[in-house]
Amino acid sequence: MPIIKHRAPLQCLVAVRGHPFDRTAFDAVFQAMDGISATMVDQPAAARLMNPDGMRGFDVLILYDMPGLDFESPENPPLYLEPEADLKSGFQALLEQGKGVVALHHALAGWPTWGAYHEWLGGQFFYHPGRRAGEAVADSGYCHDVTHDISVVADHPVTAGLPERFTLTDELYLGQVFEEGVTPLLRSSATFDREHFWSADLAVKGQMFSREGWEHPPGSNLVGWAKQALNSKLVYLQPGDGQAAYDDPHYRRLVENAIRWVA
Repeated sequence: MPIIKHRAPLQCLVAVRGHPFDRTAFDAVFQAMDGISATMVDQPAAARLMNPDGMRGFDVLILYDMPGLDFESPENPPLYLEPEADLKSGFQALLEQGKGVVALHHALAGWPTWGAYHEWLGGQFFYHPGRRAGEAVADSGYCHDVTHDISVVADHPVTAGLPERFTLTDELYLGQVFEEGVTPLLRSSATFDREHFWSADLAVKGQMFSREGWEHPPGSNLVGWAKQALNSKLVYLQPGDGQAAYDDPHYRRLVENAIRWVA
């Protein structure tokens, strides 16, 4: 039976749900960290805690969730849902307070209508064609089980102890990365263009692994960054789709470093 670390020096609230994942394998990432405790809370309950009162006693908020999307809607799924006003004000207050945030993988798709949320995260994955900063953008692309090299491009606490380059097999995204407002940490050797990804909008319409009629400009190969979100430190790590990433020692080091840095 695993030991539950209730008195660990660093306490993390981990928001989950909205995207399928292996809970046991994902939780093992945190169980392996010395002095760090992770409490997993499903959406929508997690949203009720994303404010200064709800996060009292927690040092870091980890986003591994994908809220604001109704995949069971009969019309144009996923239907985009608006975040409640209390969540928006509470989350902003949390960032104004300086609470650290680590966002992982599919968190980049959460709350698609909340522009400020994605400015804080530093990017967005679009399930449908949309707009960003007044400009039209295509729906984003995805590709599973890509074996690619990740290069460390910054001497930073989040990349401490990592080799200059390591290999990972994981799902990649061709989405919107707001490079102008972030500190680049990790870049991928993969080719981020239309020919190497599938359309998310076509996938949710039942055409998995299709790019027919889909146009998307070449995108950024940045797969990890740090930034300031109001008064909070924030790290986004694009890897983390499944067990191949969870079990990788370099990925575990990245996540642990990110937690310690934002805290």
